[in-house]
Amino acid sequence: MQREFSFPLPNGWFQVAYSDELAVGQLERLSYFGTELILFRGQDGRARVLDAYCPHLGAHIGYGGQVVGNAVRCPFHAWEYDGSGCCTRIPYAKRIPVNARVRSWPVDEKSGLILVYFHKDHADPQFEIPEIPEYHSAEWTDYFRKEFTVRSRNQELAENAVDPAHFKYVHRTAEVPKAEAWTEDHVFRAKLDYPIVMGDDVQYGKVDISAYGFGVGVSRFRGIVDTTVVIGGTPIDDDHVHQRMSFSIKKLDSEEATQGVGRAFVEEISRQFSEDMPIWENKTFWSRPVLCDGDGPIATLRKWGGQFH
Repeated sequence: MQREFSFPLPNGWFQVAYSDELAVGQLERLSYFGTELILFRGQDGRARVLDAYCPHLGAHIGYGGQVVGNAVRCPFHAWEYDGSGCCTRIPYAKRIPVNARVRSWPVDEKSGLILVYFHKDHADPQFEIPEIPEYHSAEWTDYFRKEFTVRSRNQELAENAVDPAHFKYVHRTAEVPKAEAWTEDHVFRAKLDYPIVMGDDVQYGKVDISAYGFGVGVSRFRGIVDTTVVIGGTPIDDDHVHQRMSFSIKKLDSEEATQGVGRAFVEEISRQFSEDMPIWENKTFWSRPVLCDGDGPIATLRKWGGQFH
């Protein structure tokens, strides 16, 4: 049986890099949303994203292109494009053709993340991603980072967080967590009472989840040690998602203790994520699944998620 998904790539904000991965004057290649893109930071410090192929004769600007001021120069004939995608200079021409432009993508940079807005009809952003207060607080660590590539879709990964029964039967938690969920326009919120294994111990805490569309989510774990996880799932194409997880730990009495707890927490969440991957990568999607009364708020998430398709 072939895997089938009855929904397109979701509209919304998606992480394409970390801020510290892009210096002033740096140009990077990206492959997201089934599209070749370039990411660059101009001399003014702003990050910009454009389609990668020059409309002149089709060169990929990411291979040999250069950042010039706040524009980018094509390596083939030195045509230059500003952050809006307009050609601003052709060194050997007197006039710039009207159609000399590439698509510019909406970009936002917050809390150490570079975000791009994707919409299948190229519409303007419909909402914003809030700042993450922990990122700006001296009481919290810099991000511990983990990245995965998953053969699946954003909605499938999102449903996992509100599927409490699987925590016991896939991740071997002592019990099925209690889960509740509600929606606020483009924001999905959920609360879970969550058992988590830390070494040989099982500890219990609470998790508050806020998802801003299918691209950016924030999970706040409270109880064992306060931990905030910023989850960024970005579609590479119709079948693959680049999943970034950025962990920030509330600092303990010593740096050594903080680092130790942070590493243990990252390892545990990464273990659970790795256990989910073979299920995601080999399951199909039922638009009308057979659910039972213990399955949690999956239907609530699906109803909310329709606005991004």
